[in-house]
Amino acid sequence: MHISAKADYGMRALLVLAAAYADEPTRLVKGENIAVAQGIPVKFLEGILRQLRQSAIVASQRGAEGGYRLDRDPAEVTIADVVRALDGPLAAVRGQRPEDVNYDGAAEHLREVWIAVRASMRHILENITLADVAANKLPAEVTGLLAEPGAWQRRTN
Repeated sequence: MHISAKADYGMRALLVLAAAYADEPTRLVKGENIAVAQGIPVKFLEGILRQLRQSAIVASQRGAEGGYRLDRDPAEVTIADVVRALDGPLAAVRGQRPEDVNYDGAAEHLREVWIAVRASMRHILENITLADVAANKLPAEVTGLLAEPGAWQRRTN
């Protein structure tokens, strides 16, 4: 799975907003403050926040006292929501949904593998919320995966 810079930066920005939400749900945070806190280029972050606003994950207010805040409770926003808002479908094969690709001959059943990969990603990403990550309360299934032998080892081939 490739996690884009946009999705990574978006998650990091949303976790800053989730922390602000925990203190005061209507508290606004300036985009520049988020960018500085997370080391994200301001212009790139503004585009990300605009997309998140269009997806009703973030709300914004203009002006000297303006900024951004979560538009929903962090417990209602999944990582899958964020990835879809910023990058589109969780899994694509050459830009198509896995169920829309067809293969012939020896590769005939490859589509089922891609669909299983998508189902696996959905299982994790649709069941972890901003609140879970912010509070370090990941589901047991996830912590179990982290404890598997080799989970933290880099594969080069």
